[in-house]
Amino acid sequence: MGMNMSEKILARHAGLDKVEPGQIVVCPLDLVMANDITGPPAIKEFEKIGKPVFDPEKIALIPDHFQPAKDIKSADLAKSLREFSRKNKIKHYYEAGRVGIEHVILPEFGIVAPGMLTIGADSHTCTYGALNGFSTGVGTTDLAVGMATGKSWFKVPEVVNVHLTGKKPADINGKDVILTLIGKIGVDGALYKSLEFSGEGVKELTMTDRFTVSNMAIEAGGKAGIFPFDEVTKKYVDEHVKKNYEPVAPDADAKYCMTVEINLSDLKPVVAFPHLPENVKKVEDIGEIKIDQVVIGSCTNGRFEDLQIAAEIFKNRKVNPNVRCIIVPGSQAIYKAAMHAGLIDIFIDAECVVSTPTCGPCMGGYMGILSAGERCVSTTNRNFVGRMGHVDSEIYLAGPHVAAASAVLGKIATPSEVK
Repeated sequence: MGMNMSEKILARHAGLDKVEPGQIVVCPLDLVMANDITGPPAIKEFEKIGKPVFDPEKIALIPDHFQPAKDIKSADLAKSLREFSRKNKIKHYYEAGRVGIEHVILPEFGIVAPGMLTIGADSHTCTYGALNGFSTGVGTTDLAVGMATGKSWFKVPEVVNVHLTGKKPADINGKDVILTLIGKIGVDGALYKSLEFSGEGVKELTMTDRFTVSNMAIEAGGKAGIFPFDEVTKKYVDEHVKKNYEPVAPDADAKYCMTVEINLSDLKPVVAFPHLPENVKKVEDIGEIKIDQVVIGSCTNGRFEDLQIAAEIFKNRKVNPNVRCIIVPGSQAIYKAAMHAGLIDIFIDAECVVSTPTCGPCMGGYMGILSAGERCVSTTNRNFVGRMGHVDSEIYLAGPHVAAASAVLGKIATPSEVK
């Protein structure tokens, strides 16, 4: 029996010819990553080990959740990363002005690449699977050990094959794809499994779509969400990655624990109702739900293509007077590209707020906190109770098409409803 992509990457790193689901392997790491929330406690554990960092060029520390600092505590968190990075000569440390959202800038800067094995003290580290790597979130202790030894242990996961067919409609993006999948299998449907994407439909998805899909593999319980290396991936990698890399492809007889079929042609714009990403409904079926706020951004949907989609809907229109709309570019480069493309003018003319790159409102950090009873349509990745503010607020997850249309109409809507 052959191996799938997850098994091939873990086997290669473990120095083994073959691995099987359930097997425990210890692997050298290509990258260890943390942010301003998870980094400081990991640093404390690292210091107890009493060893130097294993490789200052293979550690990335990015203060993005509460930055620019919103208060003294968040300033202290960033200071911890800054001082540790300077002391240990960490190459990939990026703070305000140079920083963007971690899962946006690491691919953008060419730090992650096909075939790599990455751990990060952030659950959405699985984003880099879009580039044909195995990347997964870990806890504080594993992160600290990774920084000291350059190794981590892995239980080889079973793999769910997500087979994509059909053509992607104009009003569908990666968010609709992953929400549709989560709606099918549930938030625990891939628990301690990898998601691997296959089929003719893969070529329909842009890199932006793929980053969005891989990012939310964790919302299905997945350890990773891996796309094959194809011409779309190669074009992106050629533009961003300056180091050697070794992509992987599944064997023809690779084993999967389950196959889920998704025909892209059949997809309709969807939204995930509170308070779980699996509560997925087609927008055309939900009736009128008035909203108070829209957030377009985050590590899930803060890329240039996402902003383009939103700008096309906002052009020559205004945000509904009963709605606040916050636009958060995922990086400085995306912000700059949006500015030169005229997208920022469109957003401001539409009466949106345009933010510096930051995680900000996604996890209730700052800049977009919800009050009791308020409803928000958000392109972020989670809609748990109290995620963006008051426990009595509600978050509806959607892609940029639905988010922008909802901001204009003051209710959850699709672009086809915007006149």
